[in-house]
Amino acid sequence: MPPNRTEPTARPDEASAAIPASAPAAPPSGGGFKAWLPLAVTVLVMPVLAYLMTTLVLVPRVQKGLDITSTPPASAEPEAKKAPATAKKESVPMNKLLVNVAGTTGSRYLLVSLSLVGSDADFKTKLQEMEPQLRDMACGALATKSLADLEKPGSRNLIRSELISGFNSILGGPTVQEIYLTEFAIQ
Repeated sequence: MPPNRTEPTARPDEASAAIPASAPAAPPSGGGFKAWLPLAVTVLVMPVLAYLMTTLVLVPRVQKGLDITSTPPASAEPEAKKAPATAKKESVPMNKLLVNVAGTTGSRYLLVSLSLVGSDADFKTKLQEMEPQLRDMACGALATKSLADLEKPGSRNLIRSELISGFNSILGGPTVQEIYLTEFAIQ
C-alpha cells in the first residue's frame, strides 16, 4: 500500500490569485432588448412630457403673467355690439420745459417741448386747469435724467412713457394717450 499522500489543494483565495491579471473579462451575455430599453423609453416619453409641460404649465403661466385672456376675434362679434368710431383726438402743446441735467452741477440743461394727445371731450380744458401741476411733474421727471440717460438709445420712449403715466395720475385717468416730443435739446 502506498503511503498516504495528500495532494495540496488550492484555497479559493489562492485560486483567484493564480489567474493572470491580464486575462480579459468575459462579456456579459443577454444584452439585447434590456440594454436598449432606457434609450427607447427616453426617446418615446420625453417629447410627450415636453409637450404636456408646455401646454399645461408654461403657456398658462405666461398668459397669466401677461394678463392675456382668450377672446373671440372681432369679426365674430355681432354688428350691434361693435363700438362706435373713436372720438377725434385733440392735441395740446406744452412749450419750453427747461431743466438742469442731473449730475452736471448746472452746467448743462435740457429744453423740451411736448404735444399731448387725448380724445376726451374736455381734454383741452382739463389740461389748462391742471397745467401748473403737469409742468411741475414733467420738470421733476426730466430733472432726474443724467446726460448718460438722455443719450441712451430709446431714452425718448422711456421719457414718453414716464410722462404719460405721471400726467394720467394727475388727471385721474387715462386721459393722455400719446406724447410727441416736438423739441428736445441738450446744451
